[in-house]
Amino acid sequence: MKIETLKQRLQKDRPMKSVTLRMPEDVVEELKEIAPLLGFSGYQPLIRAYIGQGLRQDLEKFEKINFLELIDSLKRQGVEETVINNALAEITQFIIGGVKK
Repeated sequence: MKIETLKQRLQKDRPMKSVTLRMPEDVVEELKEIAPLLGFSGYQPLIRAYIGQGLRQDLEKFEKINFLELIDSLKRQGVEETVINNALAEITQFIIGGVKK
């Protein structure tokens, strides 16, 4: 995830949009029961947390797929494996250590 996107998601004053979601009554009651046990002020913040968690997992999965497709494309274009590996190592160092050239 990009740093700017992460910063935006951590802002508490993010704009909100109302949505209507139909759910079985028993599920809503269970959400109301478990929300305070998990430290949430109510069931709606818990629902937002569940949706956000699933969304982040799916986004990460698709970003990873795009990344792997890029590597495969570079290989098909004739880019040497050592060049790709060196680039991956450089990116990993940047992500881990925040090192810029």
